[in-house]
Amino acid sequence: MAGQETFDAIIVGGSYAGLSCAMALGRSLRKTLVIDSGRPCNASTPHSHNFITQDGKTPKEITLVAREQLELYDTVQLIDDLVIGAEKAGAGFEIVTQKGGRFISEKLVFATGIRDELPDIKGFADCWGISIVHCPYCHGYEYRHRKTAIWAMGEMAFHLTSLVSNLTKDLTVLTNGKPVFTDEQLDKLKKHNIPIVESEIAGIEQKKGRLEHVVFKDGTKIAFDVLYARLPFVQHTNLPALLGCELNEQGFLKVDNSQQTTVPGVYACGDNASGMRSVANAVAGGNMTGAMVNMELVKERF
Repeated sequence: MAGQETFDAIIVGGSYAGLSCAMALGRSLRKTLVIDSGRPCNASTPHSHNFITQDGKTPKEITLVAREQLELYDTVQLIDDLVIGAEKAGAGFEIVTQKGGRFISEKLVFATGIRDELPDIKGFADCWGISIVHCPYCHGYEYRHRKTAIWAMGEMAFHLTSLVSNLTKDLTVLTNGKPVFTDEQLDKLKKHNIPIVESEIAGIEQKKGRLEHVVFKDGTKIAFDVLYARLPFVQHTNLPALLGCELNEQGFLKVDNSQQTTVPGVYACGDNASGMRSVANAVAGGNMTGAMVNMELVKERF
């Protein structure tokens, strides 16, 4: 290990959670390294909302400001690279990057996010993050009172529909097949005049990411301004799994109240460990994780 630079903490992932974690650690005078590959999951989103002081900014703008502020701290180092290996090294961890970097840290934080698995439907990817969205808190106000579709099944479809019904009364549920609702849920949808379309989806008609029609396999199509979709996802990297970090039933990294994973010394924050998927939540989670990592270092050294 001679010649390898050693850090108190290495953070894999330099988006909102990772940068927020780095600030908390850097301000605690912990030597911190952030390694980021520059592939955020919200890259296609035009504007970020529901984050006080940054409402309406582009995701890139928020990230650039965060990086500029972190560069003022000599305790924090940021490098643009991809982590390709992580393993135990004595009491800490050794990190290997695509560009050949090798680093040692006492604590390791994964702020690596998740990757949505987009359906193989023409036009869907073009609209994702623009007019096909996942969160009414992040996007709902901009599409208020507009012709809206919900694409989900069962309990998630009902939950999402109930949230979005507060934003528009022109609402349709697309189940892409036979619906799975309880009698009580069906009664509530009927009471609120929310139709259910069971036809399978064949494609999306759009212009520059702006949804125009959902096209069905039976040849029909319906005009919509926005479509809310809840998609399956996978972890953005398998490195936590290779270290032995467990996932919960929803597919997020399992963490305790201090954001520590099932592997001692390894922490996780942001979308990879929380179903509350928003910029504000990622920043809050990263800040708390930084404090928890610092507290653990304090316990070990004081």
